[in-house]
Amino acid sequence: MIGSTILRAVALATALLLASATASWADAVRPEVGNPLKAADSLFKAKKYREALAKVAEADAAANKTPYETYVIQRTKGSIAAAAGENDTAAKAFEAVIASGQAKGADQLKLVQAVAGLYYNAKDYAKAAQWSARYQKEGGTDPAMQTLLVQSYFLMNDCAAVSKAVGEGNGRKPAEQELQMLANCYNKQKDSTGYVAAIERLVTYYPKKEYWTDLLNRVQKKSGFSDRLSLDVFRLKLATGNVNSAGDYLEMAQLAIQAGFPSEAKKIVDKGYETKALGNGKDAERHQRLRDLVAKRMAEATQNRAQAEKDAIADKSGDALVSLGYNYVSEGAPQKGLAFMEQGIKKGGLKRPDDAKLLLGIAQLQSGSKSRGLETLHGVHGKDGTADLARLWILLGQRA
Repeated sequence: MIGSTILRAVALATALLLASATASWADAVRPEVGNPLKAADSLFKAKKYREALAKVAEADAAANKTPYETYVIQRTKGSIAAAAGENDTAAKAFEAVIASGQAKGADQLKLVQAVAGLYYNAKDYAKAAQWSARYQKEGGTDPAMQTLLVQSYFLMNDCAAVSKAVGEGNGRKPAEQELQMLANCYNKQKDSTGYVAAIERLVTYYPKKEYWTDLLNRVQKKSGFSDRLSLDVFRLKLATGNVNSAGDYLEMAQLAIQAGFPSEAKKIVDKGYETKALGNGKDAERHQRLRDLVAKRMAEATQNRAQAEKDAIADKSGDALVSLGYNYVSEGAPQKGLAFMEQGIKKGGLKRPDDAKLLLGIAQLQSGSKSRGLETLHGVHGKDGTADLARLWILLGQRA
């Protein structure tokens, strides 16, 4: 999964180290060290890496080496070993260079970056993560190293560490690839709670249709999720672009009619015709029959509206006021509709209070009352799926 960007970054860092390794030491080391290293450099340029490393070993065998000679030997060894694909050897050599204290500033950062990448290539992911984190701590800003850090934790199956590394602190927006790795980590461990939380973070920053599809499917499959919330699920699907087929539009419209929301059913059917999902093909007549039924129910509701308002106000329960208000919201009269819904919830006696609050929160968001809608939705705590749907509406509302 690691991207070519990371590999290029590590290769560049290593190449720069190699270029600087032989640039200034020729006159600063004794001949018994310098001569084998010069030979190693020539062999390296001829891509004779094994022979080059043998010459480095010859230099390393010199007696009474100075700290600087040791530094030059280890640096040259690391560069040649990296080119030869001996990642573990190269990483350890560069670690010795870093520990010597001879490298400074940007040069030191390149060394740390190279060590992280070399350990990754050696499949020592714990050390790759350790050195990637050190690179960032010491001020490194190459974004490829953040991905390497997350990827290393992922390959260690340490989902908690992945989640922490992906964190949104200091206004940082996590990369989509990082969040995908987090989701995959939890999925590999069959941790559905962690997986859903990761997908929720994905839809927060990257609200793609496929992420919402996955999220909605998983929410519906949760133990205890009530079938009566089918229309509420469809509302989220419609808001996230996941209602596409004629069957979806037909089912959602029929559920809205059954729930006593003809104005919502009309909006759904109109949207189906607008997108060409309805009104075409062998079932076009069926679609028209539904459209006619919706128009009939709309006419009946309009004709009986005055009596419906009186009955709802007189009812001991606030359910009728909530339903009446949502119809007004769907018809394009949000101020009047929300007032009725809030009045119904305040009256109490509700059959399912969390259902009513969920619907009010949705209506407030649909009407442009974002802050009120989010506040209402935060107050939905039902364990039958209402709280799960409220949380998804909150995610959707926060990015609106």
